[in-house]
Amino acid sequence: MGILNVTPDSFSDGGKHLGLDAALRHAQRMIEEGASLIDIGGESTRPGAAPVSLNEELERVAPVVEALVREFEVVVSLDTSSAGVISECGRLGAGMINDVRSLTRSGALEAACASSMAICLMHMNGEPTMMQLDPHYDQAIELEVGDFLRQRVDDCVAAGIDRERLVIDPGFGFGKLPEHNLRLMAEMAGLVELGLPILVGTSRKSMIGAALADAQGVPRALGEKGEGRLYGGLALTAMAVERGARIIRTHDVAATWDVVEMTWAVLREGKA
Repeated sequence: MGILNVTPDSFSDGGKHLGLDAALRHAQRMIEEGASLIDIGGESTRPGAAPVSLNEELERVAPVVEALVREFEVVVSLDTSSAGVISECGRLGAGMINDVRSLTRSGALEAACASSMAICLMHMNGEPTMMQLDPHYDQAIELEVGDFLRQRVDDCVAAGIDRERLVIDPGFGFGKLPEHNLRLMAEMAGLVELGLPILVGTSRKSMIGAALADAQGVPRALGEKGEGRLYGGLALTAMAVERGARIIRTHDVAATWDVVEMTWAVLREGKA
């Protein structure tokens, strides 16, 4: 899953792909590098990000969705929590809802029910504006994440959504300190028990910079931010695939594709 942020303020690539032409060029490049899904985001969910209006999000996202559906053989995913965006972009041909709020915003569950799109439910502790201030867990994080996702899956099924449409995401970096993220990755295989595809997004996230920091907490130059976190992110990709991830959300498609294929080559041999 290639990341296409059409926002001015996303944490890694904000502003780089604003405008329809720039967005389509980047999407084409990611498809050529191996992406089979393109995840379009019109509202930043980085820590501290402010929400945007429905009209503004639609103005950013809808033209890109329409053009991608028309020009490329690729699944278009909506990185959104908004019922209005779900409904309108579903009408335009989007194939997946990737919601960091797990359809808890007003009208989102109903909009998802009315669509035929696949749905990714993600765990987030809090809201983007406050989620990293002091996240707290009463039990082991993998248990809380698993319980939350299990409940949201049950809620969706009770609302009339076919379970086969659902994907789950443990939500690395969303209301989680570095130690929470590392523990969650170490224990992620437990989520396989839910019997649903697992999506993982660790690309360029601060958990990588934190792990690569020195004793004083200063990141190594390569791991400080953005593209410099590539190598640490690729290590996490290999571990995620080994632990059951089936969709990898990434800024760096070509490198990630190689890592996924190499990991699968080893896993297939081990099962032979």
